[in-house]
Formats: sequence, C-alpha cells, structure tokens
Amino acid sequence: MSIETQPRSPSQTTQYEDCGWRWWLQRGERVEQRPAAWSHHGTAFHTAAEVFERSGRTMELDEVVQVFSDEYGALTDKALDKWADTDQWMSAGRYTGGEDIERRYVLGQQQTADYVAWSHVNKPKFWTSPEGKPGLELDFMVELGGVKVRGFIDQLLDEEENTVRVRDLKTGSTKSKLQLNTYSLAVQQKWGVKAPKADWYLAKDNRLSRPVKLTEEAVQETADRYAAMDAAVKRGEAPARPGYNCNFCDVSHACVFFSGKI
Repeated sequence: MSIETQPRSPSQTTQYEDCGWRWWLQRGERVEQRPAAWSHHGTAFHTAAEVFERSGRTMELDEVVQVFSDEYGALTDKALDKWADTDQWMSAGRYTGGEDIERRYVLGQQQTADYVAWSHVNKPKFWTSPEGKPGLELDFMVELGGVKVRGFIDQLLDEEENTVRVRDLKTGSTKSKLQLNTYSLAVQQKWGVKAPKADWYLAKDNRLSRPVKLTEEAVQETADRYAAMDAAVKRGEAPARPGYNCNFCDVSHACVFFSGKI
C-alpha cells in the first residue's frame, strides 16, 4: 500500500501537522529513527498495565513490575544492537541518552507499581465489546472526513446510561485531543456505542486528567483535520517546519533543515 493511500492515524496526522518533512522522512523515506528511552518506557508500561488488567487484577505486584522490566529490557537491548552509542539516543532534559535509559527503568517500575495500587483502589470497570472482548487495546478502522483512520484504544470503561469512556494511558506529558476525539468517534462508528467523554491516566502523577468532552465542534474539527492532512499528502506536500521541536526529532540526522543549533 502506497503512502498516499494508506490509512491515517491520530499520531501520524499530528506529526504531519507539526512537521510534514519529519513525517515524510519517517514514513516515506523510511529513515531509521534514533531510539529514545521514553518510547520504550511508554511501551513497557502499557504492556504491564494491560497484562495486569487482563489477569483480573490477580497478579502480584512484583509480577506486574517484572513484566515492565522484561519488556523495557528487551526493547532497550534491541535498540542498542543498532545504536550502541547512547550519546546518539534521544534524551530529555539534562540527561544523556545513557542516563535516561537507566533512570526510566527505575521510574517505569515505580509508575507500574503506582498504577497497580491505583487500579486496586479505583477498580475501573471495563466495557465488553459485542465480540466478547474486554475494553483493552481494542483496534479499529473507521472513516472520518472521508479518510480511513485506524488505531488502538488503550482502555474502554463502562459508563452510566449505556455509554463508554475512552481512556488513554500516558507516561509522558504530550497529550492529543485529536487522539481522544478520534477514539470516541471510532467507538460510536464501529460498535454503535456513544463515548461522550474521554480522559488520560497520567502515570507521572498517578491520577486521571479532567475529562475531554466530544462536542459537535470537536467532531467536525476531527473530520476536517484528517481530510486536510490526507489531501495534502495526496498532493505530494510535506512542508518542513523547523524550530524548537527539531531538538526532539528522531530523524533530524537525515534532515537538511536541521542545523543542530536551534
């Protein structure tokens, strides 16, 4: 499937809006992306939370933390095979790539433990799909703004009056309303269930965010953004937007617009 006709997603649409050239380097040119410990941290946390919830919260705390540790270690080792020089890794704040790898291993273990404790106390009730699947990592393919959109929803919760709530687990600080609105619309379109509210579980703070409501304006804006992005890609447009975010770009090493001094 060509890049012009493939389904879109919230992440690639947001990425394109931020910098079309980065999107093209990653998805068109297939430039190898520099690894980032924060990416492995997020993936491993999601894996541990999902395994824990699928167990019916019967897993012991140390077992769940071990799931995180094993997944984080495997992802990191695989990345190190290609990028052995950790100074070339993406990193945040004052930390070097190597320091970030080590600190996120410990941080992720603590956040996993915090999530287990939070879930035991709050006991989120997961929705069950018509196919009998629990509302954990459910995939979808729908049409928004005349564009095919795909994705995976971290969690779907039972709500009152036959509605559900979308929940996205977040280990970082970047939050996308496009993502939550897309998921809410996908739930209604694929399963015929309304999802008027969505939120994030914020692992950094061990709490839920304020809910994001799916307004009529949000529905239209979501459709418009996918339509605009898809049309621009089909026109062959990939506008570069160099600036502060270049410092956090994982394909900057292959970018002619990146000076390294932003």
